[in-house]
Order: sequence, then C-alpha cells, then structure tokens
Amino acid sequence: MAGRRTLVSGDVIAERYHLQDLVHERLGSTTWRAHDAVLSRNVGLELLPSSDPRAQRFLDAARGSTVVSDPRFLRVLDLITDDHGHHMIVREWARAFPLDAVLGQAPLPSWRAAAIVIEVAEALANAHERGQHHRRLTPHQVLLKESGAVRVVGLGVATALAPVGGAEQQPDTAQLERLDVQSLGKLLYACLVARWPGGHVDGLRAAPTEHGRVLRPRQVRAGVDREIDAICDRILGNPPVHGRRPITTATDVAHELRGVLTRLDPHDTAGGTTTSPDLVRYDPVVEPLGPPPGLEPPRPRPKAYAPKPPTTLERRKAQARNLTKGERGLVLLGAVGVLLILLVIAFMAGRQGPIPDPAPPTASATGDVGVLAIDRAIDFDPQGDGSENADTVAQTIDGDPETTWTTQAYRNRADLGGLKDGVGIILDLGATRQVDSVRLNLVGAPTSLQILTSAPGADAPPRSLDGLTSVASVQDGGTDVTVSLPAGTSTRYVVVWLTSLPQSAAGEFRGEIAEVRVDGRS
Repeated sequence: MAGRRTLVSGDVIAERYHLQDLVHERLGSTTWRAHDAVLSRNVGLELLPSSDPRAQRFLDAARGSTVVSDPRFLRVLDLITDDHGHHMIVREWARAFPLDAVLGQAPLPSWRAAAIVIEVAEALANAHERGQHHRRLTPHQVLLKESGAVRVVGLGVATALAPVGGAEQQPDTAQLERLDVQSLGKLLYACLVARWPGGHVDGLRAAPTEHGRVLRPRQVRAGVDREIDAICDRILGNPPVHGRRPITTATDVAHELRGVLTRLDPHDTAGGTTTSPDLVRYDPVVEPLGPPPGLEPPRPRPKAYAPKPPTTLERRKAQARNLTKGERGLVLLGAVGVLLILLVIAFMAGRQGPIPDPAPPTASATGDVGVLAIDRAIDFDPQGDGSENADTVAQTIDGDPETTWTTQAYRNRADLGGLKDGVGIILDLGATRQVDSVRLNLVGAPTSLQILTSAPGADAPPRSLDGLTSVASVQDGGTDVTVSLPAGTSTRYVVVWLTSLPQSAAGEFRGEIAEVRVDGRS
C-alpha cells in the first residue's frame, strides 16, 4: 500500500484519471476535476483518506446510490479503494455551479425557484421508490448548468460523511422521507429569499423568525408568488397556517409546484410538461470557465434527441389535463356545478323578470352611492425625498390584486423608523366628488393609516400636508380595510397616509397596498 501524501494537480489515479483542478474541500473529503485518459472525458473524483473511520460507509453509500437511475443525480462511474492512501468515488462531470453560489448573489424569481425545486423533488421521489434517501440536501448539493438543467449530488454520501443524529442512529424510512421533504421546503424557501430556515447553511443567513415560527417568504421579501408561498408553508409549517393540508411526500411537492409553474413560467409552452433541458446530453471535455449562470439562464439550444415540438392542439390538451389533476380538478368540478345552478336560477327568474346586475354600481348623478373613477394615483412623500416608488404606484388602481405598490423599507421601528410622520399615495378623482368611503386591500398587518382630503376647490395635487384635512383614521388595521368618511365630504384629491407599517423582515418594516377603491357620488 502506497503511503499517503498530499495529492496535487497532475497526479494519476488508477493509471487513467489525471487530476486537474481542486474543486472544493468539505467534511474531510476533497473533490477534483480529473481527465479520464481511457475514455477521453472529464470526471469528478471525490476522495477520502482510507484511514478515516468513515471510509467504509463512504464507499458503501456510493455503491448503494447506484440503484437510482434518475439522470438528475450525477452517476457513480467507478469506486477505487486505497490508491495513494485514499478511497475514491468517480462520478460524471457537469459544467455547473452550486446553487448556494447563485443565491449568494440574489434570490431567484418565483418561477425559477419552482422549476429548480420541481427537478430536485422528482429526483428524490425516484430515489425514495428505490429505498434511497439524501438526508443532507442543501443548496450546495444542487448544481445549475448554463443550459438551465439541474443536477443533484451527495445522495447517501453526504450522510456517510456527516451522519444525521450520529453515526450509530438509524432513523426509520418514514423519518428519512420526512427529512428529505423538509429539506425540499427549505430549499424552496432559500431560492425565494436567499435565507435558510433553521440556521446558517452554505453561507446563507438564517431565516427570520417571529414568536419561534419562521416567517413566510412573502413576509421576508416582496414579490414572492402567493401560491408558492402557500406551498412553502404547507411543507414547513407546523401546522400550516389557515388549516391548509400539509405536503408530506416529494411526489406531492413536485405535483403542487408543477401546477403553479404552468401559470408562472414565461417560457413554458407545453402546459408545464417540460423537464430538465439536457437529461440525455453528455458534457464535452472542456474547462469549466466563466461566471455562474444568471438568475434566468438561457433556454437550451435544440439537441439531436429533442422530441418534436407539440402542436397548438396538443398544448391546449395538456393544459386542459393539468387543470383536472388533484385539487384543481375538484375546484373545476365545483365551478361547473355552480355554473349549472346559476343557469337554472337565471332560467326560472327570466320567466318573471330580469336578474339585477350583481356588479358594484358606479356613481351617478342621481345621488346613488357607487364606485368613483380614479384618474390616476401619485406617490406622496412630502417629508422625505419627494418620491416613494413612483414607478409602481399605478398598480394600486389597475384592478389586479397581485400587483402592488410598496413603500421603502424602514429600519427598527414601525413608525417609519422615526424619520417622518407618514408616507402614502394621492388618488385623483378628476373633479370634485362627494366621497363616502375608501376600501383598501393591504399586504401584511398591522397597518395604521389616515385618510386626508384636499379642499373642494383644489385643482392640483398636494405637495405638502398644508391644506389637507384628516377625515378618518385606522389603527392596527388588517389586510382588508374599509374606511367610512364623514357625511358631506367633498374633494378631488384623496390621500391614503400610512403612519405605521407591518414588519416585512427582522428589524425591517414596509407598507404595501394592492388595490384601492373609492365609493361616493358624482
């Protein structure tokens, strides 16, 4: 047996693998990029000193992982025992960057986070069917290729190097599967906000908590999709909020996210049926150069093995089938049932008279209260720099509750950090109107606010608080707030003035308005 020494670039292992680049050192093992002189290709070599007490578990775990044939796991090609004083695992080589390197730059868009976790969840579901579990899934174990493909490393081996609960403890299969599913939820959380629930992992900061419970992604970062936020909570919540059904298997994680991705992915053209781009493509023997892949990697170029693109009719059929799966199918069935009932009611009522329009009435000259038209919305920051996210303020009156206007983030105190009395938006009604109430859809709670109005004769938006009158206020309001104004209130400019903001992250406060409606008389 050769004596152990430090390996360097240029060393030859098993008379065929030429070490080239040291990729990383982790948990006592080292990973190299090497060149296979026999097959003229790049491979990855993971080495552990043969004297290490974990050495046999290291080899056994790699050997056991070969029963899983899912191409998203980098395949084990060879095992080498006690060469240069090391045990070695030879794997496929992928020109890719670990997910933690990408999240170190910024969190991912919701659709990209869902697409990555779908791939990992489907790979783990296949491993679970073969009795294999990862048990140490973190962002460093997920690789992103420049084509957008996802690869997973460390199946079984990561646990052999750092056993869960100690080397002697052997959790049962159900516990191992739950551990992997929890890791999928944490991976999704990390992709959305670049934080890790439960502590510092792979260079990511710990996720913020409140009263011992991890804050949901939408409470940490604005812009996270609501459905993906709910799926994350259904995996990690103990119990999930609002009595939602928990997600307990990797298969269910992939299924739920796949349904959301159909709506979110701007590149999806097949109703959510696409998979990782290059599962049948092998990597050329080239140097892994260049920066990490961007947050939205380029779409893969056509390949020799790519299937024929689906026709428009096939895409529509795939989308229709997706709508009938799982809970979506029950919702669709219920919607059809409600529609049939409404048709029966309409038929019966049509024999006696017309059915009144259920839509909210618009304001009219007859004096009836209705919805007032809002010509424009303007950001209002008279005690700051004069601007508060002016480019998104129009989203408060676009009729879409998914688009929002947010204030800037204020540190340490809910009262805008003690820097000013408030901040808000101006609603221009186009002319002087009699205003009865203002309804607000807010994101986050609690929020305190006032409704200010300009003088009836004002013909220009206010630039300061001078001349504005406070006509109503709300303390610690929820997410759906209706504010009634005193009778006879007439004005052209209505100001929603936020005075206390909800917490959006640890030590950080931010206000967010989704929609505004003003009721009154023309």
